[in-house]
Amino acid sequence: MRLRVEFTTEPFDLDEAPAHAVAAREVVEAAELDAVDVGPFGNTAEGGAEAVLSAVDALLRGSLAAGATRISLQVNVIGEGEK
Repeated sequence: MRLRVEFTTEPFDLDEAPAHAVAAREVVEAAELDAVDVGPFGNTAEGGAEAVLSAVDALLRGSLAAGATRISLQVNVIGEGEK
């Protein structure tokens, strides 16, 4: 099964990436995921179910420890050919 996760961390800071956003970005970039897109207002990553679920666990823990006060995420099951 393939999954796609979309997530944001708050509070926002438009001048500099907050520590919680950096922590989340580092987690998804280091994970064994097939695709990662990091942006200023939202992030997506996709891959096999185990890799995505492990990354979600690590990004929640890491972002909260780094000061996130809110993390919004959505996880979708995607088809093999869907991008």
